Amino acid sequence: MFTPRLAVGPLLLASTCLALPAGAETLDIGVTGELASFDTSQVSGGIWESQILMDVYEGLVKKGPDGEILPGMATSWEVSEDGLTYTFHLREDAAWSDGEPVTAEDFVFGWRHLLDPANASKYAYMLYPVVGAEAVNTGQQPPEALGVAARDDGRTFEVTLESPTPYFTQLLTHYTAYPAPKHAFDAHGKDYVDLDHIVTNGAFTPEAWVSQSHISVQRNPEYYDADAVALDGVTYHTIEDRNAGVSRFRAGELDIMREYSSSMYELLREQLPDATHMSTYLGSYYYVFNHREGHPTTDPQVREALSLATRREVISEQIMGGTFQPALSFVPDGIDHYRVQEMALEGDMDARMARARALLEDAGYGPDTPLHLRLRYNTTDEHKKIAVAMAAMWRPLGVEVEMINAEATVHYQTIAEGDFDIARAGWIADYNDAENFLTLLRSGVGNNYGAYADPEYDALLDRAAETLDLDERQQLLQQAEALAMDDHALIPMLYYVSRNLVNPALDGWEDNIEDDHPSRWVHFAE
Repeated sequence: MFTPRLAVGPLLLASTCLALPAGAETLDIGVTGELASFDTSQVSGGIWESQILMDVYEGLVKKGPDGEILPGMATSWEVSEDGLTYTFHLREDAAWSDGEPVTAEDFVFGWRHLLDPANASKYAYMLYPVVGAEAVNTGQQPPEALGVAARDDGRTFEVTLESPTPYFTQLLTHYTAYPAPKHAFDAHGKDYVDLDHIVTNGAFTPEAWVSQSHISVQRNPEYYDADAVALDGVTYHTIEDRNAGVSRFRAGELDIMREYSSSMYELLREQLPDATHMSTYLGSYYYVFNHREGHPTTDPQVREALSLATRREVISEQIMGGTFQPALSFVPDGIDHYRVQEMALEGDMDARMARARALLEDAGYGPDTPLHLRLRYNTTDEHKKIAVAMAAMWRPLGVEVEMINAEATVHYQTIAEGDFDIARAGWIADYNDAENFLTLLRSGVGNNYGAYADPEYDALLDRAAETLDLDERQQLLQQAEALAMDDHALIPMLYYVSRNLVNPALDGWEDNIEDDHPSRWVHFAE
């Protein structure tokens, strides 16, 4: 999923003592953006949204505190010998927060609702492994063509896939695979997610929402495991200014701040060592090229020149304070059963700059015809610092950069519409598989912001999707990434780490490679 990351600026750390609430039963979390909707078909894809949604909804499976996949609404499941049919058995005590049972029909309805072309869900492609999903989502087939069915009076949910999908169970932890309460939709239509009507099936259920301020949820007494949920509620505070979030954390207003500036890491580690977390993370920070007609970045020579002039080590070490790793691949290190495919950068920096100048000259740019680029980034100080640094790196090539910033939701909506030449983007793994990153360069995918399209690339992903042998599948995915890197489809820049401030009085928080932390596992120590 995408993420807008980071901020930097002056921060007063006058005291090394952290204020700790005594006997608190409500968890206060600082999240870095605004939830778009409790309707999962309308979610924009920010990591802050996933944090909230995984607390109020639950899919067929759920994640443990360490990221392990556990039974959720389904207590067990079987997979057919050919890997095409999954049969899930729903728990008898699964219920919505209004007491109505969660049934297989709710999963059928929820998945059809997400794929309904009228909802224009950016993440509909996540369900494309299911038979008929793409055809339904593109309006070529009716919802009934989707390969899902409710069996046994709604206690069994059956899914048929287009081809064997090794990561399918991991995919089911994503909010696109959550159920939706059909009875609530039947009663209220699209208003079913308004706070006056909303029902959820997770450990918590919403009770208040003040836009651009906070969302509060309370423990769901109808949740099947409600007795094991220690917290009475959670409040998610919208805090895009990370420095303000750190200040509020230190003041005891927050128990968790779900991001702090990389530039603050050393100071926070020194002054709040028990609260300062940094861990390996499956995420990529990259710049998107606009491949649509009429943009200078459609020229591969321009793309290669800009990538050659990018000094990733400078960004990583000097701007990001050593808390990111320089990246030459789109897929990050740490993905299961995969070896990253790095773009080739030959020679020292002087040689690369000389080649970059030659490429731009061949593309028709020079002292009398400078290359003008519009660079968009979402508003944080560190994104700005990186954008300024990139413009400075390109300036010796005769590139003139206009920088345009906007808050995260507007930024991603704007670049999805194609109004940019180059744009900042980030992607955090929705599930631990290289396909989750590589799909972002597939033709027609909603989060393919630059509209990159290459038939050979798409064909490699198609072949990988039909391949049972994991080693053969790995080779196909690696070929696809190598092709995109050779084509300079985008500029890979950095690999993410997760950075969180966590109240030391909390138990149940475990750093994990996907940085998922359902609140149902968290509690205040006695």
